[in-house]
Amino acid sequence: MELRHLVYFVTVAEERNFTRAAQRLRVVQSGVSAAVRALERELGAQLFERSSQRVVLTDAGAALLPAARATIDAAQAARDAVAEVRGGLRGELRIGTLISVGFVDLPGLLGRFRAEHPAVDLRLRAAPTGSAGLAADLLGGELDVAFLSLSGRAPTGLSVRTLAAEPIVAVLPATHPLAGRPRLTLADLADEPFVDSPPGYGNRTEVDRGFAAAGLSRRVALEAADIATVRHYVREGLGVALIPRFSAADEPGLRVVPVDARLSWTFAVATASARRPSAALRALLDLVDDNRR
Repeated sequence: MELRHLVYFVTVAEERNFTRAAQRLRVVQSGVSAAVRALERELGAQLFERSSQRVVLTDAGAALLPAARATIDAAQAARDAVAEVRGGLRGELRIGTLISVGFVDLPGLLGRFRAEHPAVDLRLRAAPTGSAGLAADLLGGELDVAFLSLSGRAPTGLSVRTLAAEPIVAVLPATHPLAGRPRLTLADLADEPFVDSPPGYGNRTEVDRGFAAAGLSRRVALEAADIATVRHYVREGLGVALIPRFSAADEPGLRVVPVDARLSWTFAVATASARRPSAALRALLDLVDDNRR
């Protein structure tokens, strides 16, 4: 069994498309297809269901995927050991991030990493399904590291380092009847229409958790994936919001009011605890730590 065949198989599984896998691997599509067919012949099982619309793993493919990733990780660890002796890092880092990142200068951080380790291929993607999607991709082996926001206890299988924590505050239109109060409770806001992030985003999960713990319900009238835009919808009178303090500001048309509830938004960097971090990943995490000092 060739390591290259396993790499091609995992890449197709992650991209769910042979063409995108070939582009990512920088090889021709026919080479990817031939490698997967050779692996299927060797294993005596079909690994993908293929159609013109989609590519999905068969049961055999799903069973192979974690073992294939473990084999690739072990091979990368061997390369890392040699590379560190020779004084240079190589490989690939798959990084997931929230759409809005307020506490880490991610472009600057990755720019410094690239300057120090130019042979490491960086792949960055924002999460359309929020922190829940990033956590799932980490656990599934599709990401090496993610910058995310998790509410409550971290999912089993993740190693999480908190980078920042912010209280969640209420943001209301300046003309709202509650805007003049010095503090608010969740009960004060329960009957209001809300502007919030979609389900799966850390701040949405934290606020939903807070209302459930208080025995209250609420109605989310409008969802905005980019938390930085939430206050703009509030200003236009489309609802109220409970968002982290960093994304809220007293400005014309808005009022920010503290809330008597223990709601907090946390920003963290997470990795899969079951996977041994590569030398490149360790170097990136060290740079994150240095950035905090």
